[in-house]
Amino acid sequence: MGKVADIGSKRLINLAPDAWVKWVTQRPEVVAKEILGSEFHWISRETDVLVKAYSATHGDFLVLNELQLRYTAQMPLRMRAYTALAQERYRLPTYPVLINILPPPSTLTIVSSYEQEFLGLRAIQDYRVINLWEIDAEIVFQQPLPSLLPFVPILRGGGEVSVVQRALQALREDVQLNQLESLLAFFASFVLDTPLVQQIMRWDMAVLRESPWYQEIEQRGIQQGARRQLIRVLEQRFGEIPHEVEVRFEGESVEKLESLMDSAIAVNSLEEFVVILSA
Repeated sequence: MGKVADIGSKRLINLAPDAWVKWVTQRPEVVAKEILGSEFHWISRETDVLVKAYSATHGDFLVLNELQLRYTAQMPLRMRAYTALAQERYRLPTYPVLINILPPPSTLTIVSSYEQEFLGLRAIQDYRVINLWEIDAEIVFQQPLPSLLPFVPILRGGGEVSVVQRALQALREDVQLNQLESLLAFFASFVLDTPLVQQIMRWDMAVLRESPWYQEIEQRGIQQGARRQLIRVLEQRFGEIPHEVEVRFEGESVEKLESLMDSAIAVNSLEEFVVILSA
């Protein structure tokens, strides 16, 4: 596979937008009308896709799709902000959906709403959460849902060689889908040995690197490495670290974690470090 492939969220959803909106809303009467721009002034993300949809009951509305490699503690606030921005720009009711691709660290609990109360005022934003590892792989073939074919290996029951081969065959039978083979290979490598993955499909890493998810995986790996190193330094200096302190490192940038590492080395106590962390 030598040609460049667009394997971002918009490309995937655009493969079968009607099937996608029916699935994420769980309403068989909903149809997709068009995929809209999701750039809001200073915000532009590859993983957000806005679909203008229609149903006879509700009329026109927006389906806001956020495909997230791994859930982070910042997601509820992001879903609140993007939902409001979409509704303001297009003046249509908005149905927000968060699709988590891989399970988050055990320290994080996935929630399906944003809630804040400040000075007696409340802000609430509900959104639907879909965790791909909880989705039965068989529905991808039965419905069908071509947008989910590259994710089959990480779906429930999708990690068997025969199921991965079935997904690969479906991709290769459709000229619109065959560029997604590298993405399928990548997720297959989470559940199968790399030599086996290379045996059953062509794996071109140069193509895969075009995906925003691949770039996010690389960045997330660097972040997790910095986080582990910070925890190790703190434990070596001050003993066991409270869970609530570790949780606060999730989602922090590499630059922030490196700054905290400097502080962890310089401070004289864990309490002093927590003060800096809270600043």
